[in-house]
This record gives sequence, C-alpha cells and structure tokens, in this order.
Amino acid sequence: MYSEIAHNKRKSILIISLFILIIAGLADAFDYAYGGGSPAVLIGVVVGAFIYSTISYYAGMRFSLAINAAHEIQKKDNPRLWRIIENLSITDGLPMPKVYIMNDPAPNAFATGRDPKHAAVCATSGLLEIMDDNELTGVFAHELGHVKNYDSRVSMIAFALTAAISLIADILLRMSFFRGGDRNEENQITLVLGIAAAIIAPLLAFLIQMAVSRQREYLADATGALTTRYPEGLASALRKIENTGSVLKHQNTATAHFFFANPLKAHSISNLFSTHPPIAERIKRLENMETHA
Repeated sequence: MYSEIAHNKRKSILIISLFILIIAGLADAFDYAYGGGSPAVLIGVVVGAFIYSTISYYAGMRFSLAINAAHEIQKKDNPRLWRIIENLSITDGLPMPKVYIMNDPAPNAFATGRDPKHAAVCATSGLLEIMDDNELTGVFAHELGHVKNYDSRVSMIAFALTAAISLIADILLRMSFFRGGDRNEENQITLVLGIAAAIIAPLLAFLIQMAVSRQREYLADATGALTTRYPEGLASALRKIENTGSVLKHQNTATAHFFFANPLKAHSISNLFSTHPPIAERIKRLENMETHA
C-alpha cells in the first residue's frame, strides 16, 4: 500500500513534466506564428501557463466543488454523514475533511484536494437517499482512500494543467483564424499549425489526464475495504449504483474523473476513454477480497 502511495507521488511529477512539454510545444507554435524567432513569446507563454497552473492547483478544490454546485455542511446539517466521515477519518489517521453535499438524484460522490490537510468529500443527495449506513461507509472509505493514497493530488494536477493547455490551445486557434484573412502561403501554414495544435494538444492533455487511471479506482476500493474490514458494504453500494445509474443531471467532463462512479452519459464520446473501470469488475474484485479474507 505504501509503495502505491509513493508511486502516486512520483506520478504527480511525471504528469507535471508531460504537461510542461505540451505547454512548451504550444509556446513554440506561438513563437513560430507570432514571435518571429524571439524567445520572449516562448518565455511569456510558459511563465503564464505556470502561474495559471499554480493558481488552479491551489484553487482547484474550491473550483471543482463550485462547478458541481456543492455546498458545505456542518455536523448539525447531516449528523449521519458527518459521523460516518469522522469515524473513517479517525480510523485512517487523516484530518477531518470538509464535507459537502450536492443536490442531484444520481447516487455518486467524490473527493478533492491537494493533500490530506486540504481535502473535501462530497455526496449527492441521491446517494444519501438510497444507501444504508454500511454502504455509505463503504463509499466514503473509498473516497478517503483516494485522499490517503494521494490520488486526489494527482487529480488536482491533471485538472489544473488540462485547463491551462485547453486555454492556450483555444487562444492559439482564435489567433490563427484572426490571421487567416491573409491568403499568403506563410499565414495559411500558420493557420493549419494553429488548428492542429488546438486539436492535438487538448487530446494529449486528456490522455495524460487518464494517468489518473482505472488502477487508482481499484486501489481506492481495496483501501476502503481494508479500512472497514467489510468489502460487502462497498460491493453492495456499487450494485445499487449499477442498478440505479450514476449519471448526474448537470455534467462536467473536467471533473468527471473525481467521482466514485462515472457521472457522464453512457455511450458518449467522453466515455470512450473513461477513467472509471466497469462496476462489475470492481464488484468482482471486492467479492474476491471477501472470499480470501
């Protein structure tokens, strides 16, 4: 388990490095198109992206909660949920995270934050309605497993840097079209390069974001099951979600990888490279853990 946590910390460094390479490539495209060989454009884009990413990294938890319309609660607002999370935090030796609820009938949950000292967990109203205490405990043991394993840090890095790359690519594409009125060969080449960069860069960023992979979900399931010593609670929650569906009313692809189960519509393009493993496979692994317990 500790080796997996160390692996996720190393993965954070790898993800940052890959994103920086993409940002540098976009900066080079800017320099070619508008800088005339001056290093000022390259330096400006990289520095700007670094500042933007840093701000996004530290503000990303608040943004991911705000974009999903989650509201913070205290113990008096939902004693049942608070007690479950408080007990799990004590068991895991983690600081008590901030607790949020989002008003959505789909049963789902997510954890966010850059480290255990700056973490938050969120449940949908639908999750609270259909889960019994054992199932709800299983779900949040999984979510706190993400916090404990530093998966949430990897998610925040991917979230922040994907947003930065998409912003730069969008600016490059718009500037390319703006200059596209000039029909000379050089500007036509610039337009083609701008379009290519704007399309390819976000795709590469999305594929790197998938480094927050299906394996982290299996790891969080295992961590949660070890915390509760009751894999069946989490397996039962997954069965209910499989039967009910986990698709949110208001979906956002940028934060989809945070959630306990896939919050996006089935058969959509977004699901083609889903970071969430099949629920049936997650249940099977949990049942195997119980068999060998």
